[in-house]
Amino acid sequence: MSTVDKKILISAMRRLSIEAGVAIMEVYERADLGVRAKADASPVTEADEAADAIIASGLRSAFPDLPIVTEEQADTHNLDVSTFLIVDPLDGTKEFINRRGDFTVNIALVEDGVPTLGVVYAPAKARMFLTGADGLAYEELGSFDPEVSGDLKQISVTDPQDRPLRIVASKSHRDQATDDYIAKYAVEDLVAAGSSLKFCLVATGEADFYPRLGPTMEWDTAAGHAVLSAAGGVVLDKDTHLPLRYGKAAFRNPFFLAAAPGVQLVTE
Repeated sequence: MSTVDKKILISAMRRLSIEAGVAIMEVYERADLGVRAKADASPVTEADEAADAIIASGLRSAFPDLPIVTEEQADTHNLDVSTFLIVDPLDGTKEFINRRGDFTVNIALVEDGVPTLGVVYAPAKARMFLTGADGLAYEELGSFDPEVSGDLKQISVTDPQDRPLRIVASKSHRDQATDDYIAKYAVEDLVAAGSSLKFCLVATGEADFYPRLGPTMEWDTAAGHAVLSAAGGVVLDKDTHLPLRYGKAAFRNPFFLAAAPGVQLVTE
């Protein structure tokens, strides 16, 4: 990407995710979360909309030449792009509504169909995961000052070798098909988690494997995918075992497998 400095871009993505997190937590701490149903019957809250306004306006102002796809703006879902910014201002809305804390702000850069930069910020859990302009993955430690980065700890996947796997699965969308697939593996531990935090748990080595046998959109996965890739992991189409690509029709994902590279995937 020649027209945008990646160091400047990741800094802006980080700052906007923190600013969005502040707006989200202001709503989260209220009795009324302002929940309503979107056209597809999925829930949306005032926090989703406030965070989206902060992120989308900030990115468009700073990077006017980069197309932006965001969950909360339906008119962006028909773009035909391979290099673009993609945003889920509040991933894990059901976790947010149920006050479980497993929700994140996701911002990513996709280049030629590949997520290369990403920020995943979980304001209720005070955890942030991000890629660096150096191509590595980090967890930021500190107070999350929007203007000044805290200490960065490099993160990387672990190699499960021949031991049973630590698997993380969706908290709100787990189904029998997922359980049946997981049953094909030797499992040491099975943890339920919400939002794109599942990618980050694999990226930090807290888990080995995140299989997703359910519908997702690219804005759900791009930032976590970028972080996991930078940490040495892979995100593969479940059926083909080829790398998951972005800029697909309607930005809809197939079932996928996010894993440390040492995981021996079942061929069905």
